[in-house]
Amino acid sequence: MTCESTAPAKTVWRSYGTKRLSTRTVRVRTSAALVTVTVLAVLLVPPLVQLDQQAVDLSSKLLPPSWSHPFGTDDLGRDLLLRCVYGLRVSLLVGVAAALTATVIGTAVGATAGALGGWADRGLMRVVDAFSSVPHLLLGIFIVAMFRPGVWPVIVSVGLTHWLSTARIVRAEVLSLRSRPYIDAAMSGGASRWRVAVRHLLPAVLPQAALAAVLMVPHAMWHESALSFLGLGLPTHLASLGNLIQGARGSLLAGQWWPTLFPGLLIIVPTLAIAGLAGAWRERINPRRRSELML
Repeated sequence: MTCESTAPAKTVWRSYGTKRLSTRTVRVRTSAALVTVTVLAVLLVPPLVQLDQQAVDLSSKLLPPSWSHPFGTDDLGRDLLLRCVYGLRVSLLVGVAAALTATVIGTAVGATAGALGGWADRGLMRVVDAFSSVPHLLLGIFIVAMFRPGVWPVIVSVGLTHWLSTARIVRAEVLSLRSRPYIDAAMSGGASRWRVAVRHLLPAVLPQAALAAVLMVPHAMWHESALSFLGLGLPTHLASLGNLIQGARGSLLAGQWWPTLFPGLLIIVPTLAIAGLAGAWRERINPRRRSELML
């Protein structure tokens, strides 16, 4: 009697687990395919397509999507597909550079605070709390407003406002590692704190720091697009996804939807794909925290 009632439950649980695994696999493969297409488009389209993305053709302005112009044209008759690819290229470059900058700063601060402890830990964490009390976008606008519009001011602005979560993650990981027996053995053997941090603690937290960097790329791309949309990011003549959306506001009010839709999709789809791959990586290196958001 007991065996008969238990068997269906096990079958249902096994089928649920298989379905869940299959859904996760589909998500990962879809994200990987989208990221691959994005990277190939960014790398191959500009050198292969021998067209000037800045070429103006007023006789072809605001044409709807067609075979000759899959994404249509903008208000100056420029091919929107080509400009979107160039814009994605710039936004992705800014996002990766800003994410690496923020990861280096956050890893250095978090590792230093966790390894030294005491007053250094408390002081650095108070600095993190002070930066966290100001909204990222507001602080980013203040930083980028001190420079002329360009790529590097945006990278610096996003990098200096997005290292806080990485610092907290690395510090927590270092504090957890400090209680391990091999760390105590190294300290008892006469190793200095600097040597223990460089030889043992830092290599152990690199996977978490690398994951934080990948998760930060979509966030950095969104902030770059927001700053460019507000007119404080990249120069208006430089094709970025934020600039393309900002320049298409008048067309949207006039009923032309494509100059706004396609740049918006190229912000949303690749960033979600990168976040999907990073989520799968997070589940692999830390299965017990699948439901937690690190950023």
